[in-house]
Amino acid sequence: MNLPNKITISRICLIPIFMIILLMPSWVEVSFLGTEMPLNHLIAALIFILAAATDWLDGYYARKLGLVTNLGKFLDPLADKLLITAALIGLVELQLLPAWMAIIIISREFAVTGIRLVAAADGVVIAASSLGKLKTVIQIVAISALLLHNWPFQPISFPFAGIAIWAATIITVLSGVDYFQKNKQVLMNSND
Repeated sequence: MNLPNKITISRICLIPIFMIILLMPSWVEVSFLGTEMPLNHLIAALIFILAAATDWLDGYYARKLGLVTNLGKFLDPLADKLLITAALIGLVELQLLPAWMAIIIISREFAVTGIRLVAAADGVVIAASSLGKLKTVIQIVAISALLLHNWPFQPISFPFAGIAIWAATIITVLSGVDYFQKNKQVLMNSND
């Protein structure tokens, strides 16, 4: 197994650790640069940010070292979707995110994965669009802000986390519509 795939596997392995820490009962509150939050939420946020950063790292090494593999092409988007889905479900459980927003974001991910599978069955590879990449960045920023209880904006009462998750939800819908419009021929030409 090459280095980029090992990095991707490590990201997948961080997900259960992230979830356990995020959802454990909070015993200690900390003040993180003026923002009050449970200590386990701060630790979980740092794990989430680390895991999200490895997404860039594994892709960088795969391209730079010429180590792009079919396993990596499968595992990388799977790891992204697992991480985002786990974080959204955890935030819903903690009542830091409305369930309907999580459902919209997760549903888009399932739908796009579905069309990619249909395309792959016909030998067509659908690359991620720039709008899809922007969606992922905004989702990561929004989830990080929610996990960090709106740090560093809480002391000045600026609702950055709320604005960011609205932006993530909107860009998720727009990128999903764009994805299906650009790839509707894949569904129409499918053998099944």
